[in-house]
Amino acid sequence: MPPEANQPALAVENLSFRYPGTTKNALESINLTIKPGERVALVGPNGSGKSTLLKLILGLEHLRTGSIMVYGHTATSCRHRVAIVPQRAAVDWRFPVTVRQVVMMGRYVHLGWLKRPKPSDIETVDQAMEMMKITHLAGSQIGELSGGQQQRVMIARTLAHDADLLLLDEPLNHVDITTQELIFHTIEALSTAGKTAIISTHDLGLLPVHFSRVLFIDRTIIADGAVSEVLTPETIARAYGFEFHGKPEEKKWLNG
Repeated sequence: MPPEANQPALAVENLSFRYPGTTKNALESINLTIKPGERVALVGPNGSGKSTLLKLILGLEHLRTGSIMVYGHTATSCRHRVAIVPQRAAVDWRFPVTVRQVVMMGRYVHLGWLKRPKPSDIETVDQAMEMMKITHLAGSQIGELSGGQQQRVMIARTLAHDADLLLLDEPLNHVDITTQELIFHTIEALSTAGKTAIISTHDLGLLPVHFSRVLFIDRTIIADGAVSEVLTPETIARAYGFEFHGKPEEKKWLNG
């Protein structure tokens, strides 16, 4: 299903979500529009709903209230246009599978589970591994790799998916600086090509350097806008639940 012309990459309207058996909403009244090519940081404390929002966009959780549209279509009808890099803790690294096999999984949404990869699929996988500099690890077992190498493999799987909307759930945790820079270089190149990325992170120092927009969330949207506008002590205090007593002239100390 091709993207609809002149439609946002992501449009979320009046989204609220509560996990079964709980009494408190994990997300409340989320309204959000993201244009193609944006690099959006998703920031908030643990339990703020960041991962839940990404799962709803991907269709891993059932939406009950509100709507999610991806390039003009309901999110559940165009999952081939969305790819996710999950948190490392959500992956079973002991599973007996090679690097190449993991990256090839990114093609299954196009192939189906019972079809053999075509030469074009193999070429796409080779290119994804080359971009993440893991070609020499193609035959290695995923569990034998370092944390940074494992994260490169998951990014390569997402690249092989060739999605238009990329969701990355704390991809920088437990990775080295070289891998961090490679991830951001790749994301920036994809953004230039018109693809959209939403990246969950706790590292506020990265926001002015690598993102065009930041979304602070704590079950509901606390602040949303250009990094220079919303990365303030007051916003951080609201998002993380503490009180700020700074002077007015200290508002934008984070931006220099």
